[in-house]
Amino acid sequence: MTDWRSIFGHAEPYDEQVDGIETAIETAREGGYTVVEGACGTGKTMLALTAGIDLVRDPDSDYERVLVLTSVKQQLRQFEADLETINENLPDDWRPVSGLTLVGKADVCPYNREGAAEIDDGNVYDRCETLRDRTRDLTGEGGETTAQNLAARARSQQIGLADSGRTNSGTYLETAGEPTPYPRDLPEYDDGGAAGVATEYCPFYAQYLEDLPESEDGTGDPAEAVPYDFTQAGMVTPEDLVARAARNGTCPHSVMGAALGQVEVVVGNYYHAFDPRTVGSFTGALLDDSTFVVCDEAHMLEPRVRDLVSDGVGDRTLRDAETELSRVIQPVKFEREGRRAEGGSQTADADLVRAELNDSDVTYEELNRTLEFIGDLRAELDRRVTAYLDRNHRGWKSNLNDLEDDELPLRDPAEPAEDEITEWAREAGYGDAEWVRAEAVGAVVARILNEAEDEERTRAAPAVGRVLGEWYRRDHTDYFREIELERTWDDTEPADSWRRAYNARLALHNCVPSDAIGERLAAFGGGVLMSATLEPIDAFTEVTGLEYLAREEDRPIVERRYGLHFPEENRESFAVAAPKFTYDNRGYPGEENPTRTHYADAVSKVARLPGNVLVGMPSYAEAEWIAGELEERVDKPVLLDASSDDETTQSLKAEFFAGDGKVLVTSLRGTLTEGVDYSGDRLSAAVVCGVPIVNTSSPRTKAVRRAYDDAFGDVPGQRSGSKPGASASGVGFEYALTIPAVRKARQAIGRVIRSPEDVGVRVLLDERYARDSWDSVREYLPDDGEFQSVSSDMLEYGLERFRSRLESA
Repeated sequence: MTDWRSIFGHAEPYDEQVDGIETAIETAREGGYTVVEGACGTGKTMLALTAGIDLVRDPDSDYERVLVLTSVKQQLRQFEADLETINENLPDDWRPVSGLTLVGKADVCPYNREGAAEIDDGNVYDRCETLRDRTRDLTGEGGETTAQNLAARARSQQIGLADSGRTNSGTYLETAGEPTPYPRDLPEYDDGGAAGVATEYCPFYAQYLEDLPESEDGTGDPAEAVPYDFTQAGMVTPEDLVARAARNGTCPHSVMGAALGQVEVVVGNYYHAFDPRTVGSFTGALLDDSTFVVCDEAHMLEPRVRDLVSDGVGDRTLRDAETELSRVIQPVKFEREGRRAEGGSQTADADLVRAELNDSDVTYEELNRTLEFIGDLRAELDRRVTAYLDRNHRGWKSNLNDLEDDELPLRDPAEPAEDEITEWAREAGYGDAEWVRAEAVGAVVARILNEAEDEERTRAAPAVGRVLGEWYRRDHTDYFREIELERTWDDTEPADSWRRAYNARLALHNCVPSDAIGERLAAFGGGVLMSATLEPIDAFTEVTGLEYLAREEDRPIVERRYGLHFPEENRESFAVAAPKFTYDNRGYPGEENPTRTHYADAVSKVARLPGNVLVGMPSYAEAEWIAGELEERVDKPVLLDASSDDETTQSLKAEFFAGDGKVLVTSLRGTLTEGVDYSGDRLSAAVVCGVPIVNTSSPRTKAVRRAYDDAFGDVPGQRSGSKPGASASGVGFEYALTIPAVRKARQAIGRVIRSPEDVGVRVLLDERYARDSWDSVREYLPDDGEFQSVSSDMLEYGLERFRSRLESA
């Protein structure tokens, strides 16, 4: 056995870290999971890495790697930094712990990174697959050349450019601070035959294929294609990976995949373990009992996985699938009707279609039937959306710009039943075969078109087929079907068509992802799930399937709670008994009433504290309202966050951190209240207004609530059965709405105290945080008595008392 203290990256662990590391190691040896709620500063990242690496390095353990999953980019950076710290402090005779961060092709493709070869974020995946296929076709069995020759040709083009004296920066492809051996434009292979006949290929992938040695069975060990020793490389970040690969002229993404199974620590996001398509195409080899998994920011596990295992298909994708099916059907149809295109090209296409159909179990009749089904489905979608808009938005054809995102339920969300699209299909004469066979039909259509066009593109037909198959197979309680109307704009559509303003999407929502999460966690050997906001942990273990692992598979689930251990005199925490900040009390933003006046006064008191102040509101609309109030009441700059792109958000954050004190107002459902480092003097106070429960009138929300009632309502010892005002089962509203809302609030106020030196004030404004009542959320706050329940009148006194204490210190 190893000594985990030799791995731990700092001189002395906190007491909480000692307990957490030893608990995680012991639990994982028995195939279990440790669930850790640890306040900021607990050192959860180092705790989890130390436990996992200790097990990987232990010769008596079956663990071979640590897989870290996080939903926040900043936390990903933290794991990288902590692994580097571990390596810097390992005993001199120990080899470094190898680590690799997983990212997508867009982040590592040299051409995409540098905006070269007409490759960009919008086409990088399709272009990559096409170029890889062409490179393999040129070099594979029966190919015209070798990978070595292709890479050498590209290098010689670079040399030729240099010899010609054209050495400006636009000539050479450089990325990650490293020169590559290739020009910025894609090279072409010309076998010297007919003039103008040449094939584009990827020289980086050609070099990777050249580096990939063949074995007796014709396959190569991907690890041998990595152009450096990963076991001695330590933590390899995406930038490191690109730089090393570019220097050697090989494909960074292929190297990443080749090294995936060779490193001791893999850092990624939830997609890499829970997205079915990512797992199937890239990370599946990591999902076994030799992996110790770390789920960071685990309070986000449930909502993120719910999105990943839900599905849907848009009207435009249905339209594209129709087009693809027609293009495959037409050559055979024309041939049967005696029509031929000039030069016989249609006959050649018909031969290809017949050949592919003969090699599959899909018939020509099924192609036609699927085309008919999708066409009728689009017509039914059009009918339903038009009727909905006519009923709810009179005059909409003249006011397309006024339309907003919307959702059309296909059943009563509170009563599980067959959806209306399934019912329509049956009455229209479409049975099980049309739903089930659509997936096989879509796969054949894509294969025919890609072969006909000699281009590997993402086709619409397979996606449509997959969703239709899932629509048929999934039940009607755990899954909720609806039509989503997403606000877009398409000038090519008629001026009076809803398609000009909307893309309608047939959505299949997984309401209860506990099975999907639990099944995936069961595949791993064990691990740690951790966050600063997991309480109530018994509810967390239910909705993530951990309770099932404990009950049905007898795998230990051990809970640990670690509170703030920083100096108490450096902080004050208030739960203020202000009127409930609910719609019934506050009305629309901008409406003048006692509740809004009360909140504007209270927030202003906090905002006047010295330094930076963060204000979290239930929505962006409410954030805009309070920002306007503060601009009139507070003598410091007020910054307003809005729903925007990441670049704009990062710019706003930088402005907030720079210079003298400011007020930053944002939505509690935005990106500035979770995973952002406000340590040091970056934040002196945070105030949260209301309990940020999502729109309870949304059909999807109602369906999730009902599904949670059905899934967890009859569990012995349920939490809410005795709470007045709860539903018959009691847990649906609590699990699906209340608990996630309180976690959002706790994440926001958790930004204030991040280290022993941080000083600040945390304020929760709403009587539901302060008093016990039928809808109180006080039981979900940390059970350490930190949040003092005070009246609104006493808030100002408490703030002044804290200010005076700091000034006299």
